[in-house]
Amino acid sequence: MIRFRDGGRALSSVWLIALDYVFLFVLAYYLMNNLQWYNYSLYRVLTKHHKRSWHLFYFVFPLIAYGFSAYMGWVTYFYFALIGLYLPIFVYWILRLDKPLKWTGRVWRFFGILALFASVDAGLELVYGEVFGSFVMALGFALLCSDLSEMMLFNRYKKLAREKIASMTQLKIILITASYGKTSIKNYLYQILKARFRVQATPRSVNTLKGIVADINTNLDLQSDFYIVEAGARQRGDIAEIAEFLNPQFVIIGKIGPQHLEYFKSLDQIVETKFEALRSSRLKCALIERSNPMPENLPRYADRAKGEIDRISSTLQGTKFDMLLEGEWYQFETKVLGSFNAHNIALCIEMAQKIGLNLNEIANRVRRLESVEHRLSKSEVGGKVILDDSFNGNLEGMKEAIKISSEHQGRKVIVTPGIIESTDEMNVCLAQEIDKVFDVVIITGELNAKILSQEIKHAKKILLKDKDAMENTLKASLKEGDLVLFANDAPSYI
Repeated sequence: MIRFRDGGRALSSVWLIALDYVFLFVLAYYLMNNLQWYNYSLYRVLTKHHKRSWHLFYFVFPLIAYGFSAYMGWVTYFYFALIGLYLPIFVYWILRLDKPLKWTGRVWRFFGILALFASVDAGLELVYGEVFGSFVMALGFALLCSDLSEMMLFNRYKKLAREKIASMTQLKIILITASYGKTSIKNYLYQILKARFRVQATPRSVNTLKGIVADINTNLDLQSDFYIVEAGARQRGDIAEIAEFLNPQFVIIGKIGPQHLEYFKSLDQIVETKFEALRSSRLKCALIERSNPMPENLPRYADRAKGEIDRISSTLQGTKFDMLLEGEWYQFETKVLGSFNAHNIALCIEMAQKIGLNLNEIANRVRRLESVEHRLSKSEVGGKVILDDSFNGNLEGMKEAIKISSEHQGRKVIVTPGIIESTDEMNVCLAQEIDKVFDVVIITGELNAKILSQEIKHAKKILLKDKDAMENTLKASLKEGDLVLFANDAPSYI
């Protein structure tokens, strides 16, 4: 590594090299943690990070300090500062993260490649007493080689997944996309179809091509009749890549709205990206949410959902709605909360009917639907009503959760960071709705704290920059009979 030896040689070459390893590992750990948060996109780490000051404090400034101290011959003093100041602060930062680095195969491979480069450089330095590399070069080479190896591995895994799907001649694939609600639609359709068919679905919120490929290779049962997949996107072409790989027979395009405007810049771009789901040569049926705009030149089997919905009633006890199917009105009821879920369930009902289930069978399954975890799920703990809507990050859904909360007769508390990846105007609207209903507002994170604080005028406000204090704050703020709504959530790096 580049080093101008300090004149006093207070540290031996071996110790200097060992401390180089420590410093290099810290920089690499910070880099990989950020890459993992942003799906291993260095561009997104540099341009989309909400706390870019972290980049300066934990990466850029230490690297500059190292180079300056090496040039001035003060390396010994730098490493005293590294051990006594920087490392304790860095460890404290790691311990406070709610999404620390996960040691996946990709991470292990990266650090293995980095160790190889660093070891060669250190060995040459010990033998020849000269300097052959640098931190930036070691990290850069390791990152480049890691990306290349991951690309080759992924292409191999993708080929295996394609071959596996091709061998399952009985398998029908249902692709689901939406700006919001796609995970809920996937889970509700899975619960409806599994009464009759052997059905599998992508786990949790897995919605990228890499996650789908991994799920196919690892989890997809060869005897499955249906495979339900959700597709997400951060840029144009993401959903097209998934659709062209899976070639689904069935597609559902749920509600499209201004989610992730930060990435797409306009609603038109979002609409075009979601309709990439129709790029399938095997398409038999595509249902499109009735309120969505419709592009021109749609495939023959793609059309708006026909089932008209009316008389939606959503309370803390559940949801009821009427749906017009084949010229007749049918009533459906479910334990699932939220009027927006009536629209999600309606898409599932119509798709299940097209697949071959009768309406009585579907109605029975809808009645037994279980809510999706962290998506307006209700529980009662210690005399308090808990509404967990922490995975819901859109204005429409959050307003519905607020409306349902307003039915509670006792005190109402909301815990929220506001809306992430959205506009200030939407957060102003959210704050105004919150102020009409809630007695206590706990604002988490700094991203929208200023807007929410300014617009919420009547409720008691508690600003919580550090989520480590959440448990103590709730204990101090809540009492028996309260309703607590967890509306959206954001990791500490946002």
